[in-house]
Amino acid sequence: MTDVAAEPNPRRWLILAVVGTAFFMTILDVAIVNVAIPSIETDLDITRQTVEWVIIAYSITFGGFLLLGGRMADLLGRRRIFVAGLILFTLSSLACGLSHALGSAAVLIGARAVQGLGAAIISPAALSIVTTTFTEGAERNKALGIWGALGGSGAAAGVLFGGILVKYLGWEWIFFVNVPVGALVFGLTERIVPESRADVGHRRFDVAGAVTVTGGLALFVYAISKAPDVGWGSARTILLIIASVAILAAFLAIELRGKAPLMPFAIFRNRSLSGANVVGFLMGMVIFANFFLLTLYVQQVLGWTALRTGVTFLATAGTTVIWAGVAQALATRIGPRLVMTAGLIILAAALYWYTRIPVDGNYWPDLLPAYLVFAVGLAFAFVPVSIAALAGVAPREAGLASGLLNTSQQIGGAIGVAIVTTIFTSATAGKHPHSKAEAHGFLTTGFQHGFWALLALALAGAAAGFVLLRGVRAEDVRESEAAGVAI
Repeated sequence: MTDVAAEPNPRRWLILAVVGTAFFMTILDVAIVNVAIPSIETDLDITRQTVEWVIIAYSITFGGFLLLGGRMADLLGRRRIFVAGLILFTLSSLACGLSHALGSAAVLIGARAVQGLGAAIISPAALSIVTTTFTEGAERNKALGIWGALGGSGAAAGVLFGGILVKYLGWEWIFFVNVPVGALVFGLTERIVPESRADVGHRRFDVAGAVTVTGGLALFVYAISKAPDVGWGSARTILLIIASVAILAAFLAIELRGKAPLMPFAIFRNRSLSGANVVGFLMGMVIFANFFLLTLYVQQVLGWTALRTGVTFLATAGTTVIWAGVAQALATRIGPRLVMTAGLIILAAALYWYTRIPVDGNYWPDLLPAYLVFAVGLAFAFVPVSIAALAGVAPREAGLASGLLNTSQQIGGAIGVAIVTTIFTSATAGKHPHSKAEAHGFLTTGFQHGFWALLALALAGAAAGFVLLRGVRAEDVRESEAAGVAI
């Protein structure tokens, strides 16, 4: 069951489909709740401050436990951990849906936290399975291209599916839908996914490292998630961030001295992996915050229903999948650096379009062109980041590398949403509209400011990719993946 060179698994594409479906569910559930928030608030009779925790609880556990989930997959068995995460995610999704019948916000929020934990276990384990299943460079790149399409389109698809389900079945079905999908994936996993684990010569588990990194990341995500409400300069926010940094510093000290560290820092000698994680962090800020702002704009300013909001995002979700194949082929041929840089510049172009959104906007011509351009940038950024982050990573560290990339993107996403929320709040603070039209004008101005910030972050990501991945050639990626050696 350890990682050894072998003939390609004849079921490798079916394995990709199975674990990719589970991964898609976890990304979907980051965004799917956004369009359901008004309905949840009304049905459970809770305040806006309380209903925000339906989103925050998932983000905290998802972002906080990713590294732990990745290392557990390497040491304890990738299929075993994947299945454990899948069961946790599926059962907690059922509990989320049942909270509607119970009329309990506490059950919903608690179940969402457990659901985030399940997602944090699924995501790195699934990507680790893909990385160790596909051994040849070009073929693995193709698999990672599909993986990137799933991840890149997941946020947009979440808004789409959320709108349809809320309109026709009720908000609880955004959670119930995970149950049959989870059951199907579970049944197929047991049949077709082989077990594997890292051949590291031991089964010691770094408990102290796991506790400190999980606690530090979870506290950090909590601090930035609540910062827009209590203020970035408030004593509470500052103290929480200091505490999280102190805990993470303790984690670094433990890892540097440990005999079997949760995160061997030698992995960062891989230039491709290190650069990709920096870019992944900035990209996560842009992608999640972009869909967050757009959802608010079309519902609060344009007055679109949850269904219409979801359907309009089909342009981005569907187009991303199409362009992902092109991005994968280019990344394999010319290397991830230029493709990644181009993708982030294209994202910046779409964001510039969003900075000009009008109060009385229409799908055409105010939104659709940018939706389509954003999809191209999403594919061209997400796919090469996935390829670069796993290039040259030894099979025994596949789960760790997968967890690092997912952590970078999820923590980046949480920070991005917190930043644009703060910018939006600051831009609209102290405004006292005398009419609905004036109120919409203030809101639109706040959204425009948020998109300007995201444009700057996209350009920063393009610059980071261009500089940090310098010297990482297409030949390096292909050869290192085939040989399994660090760049």
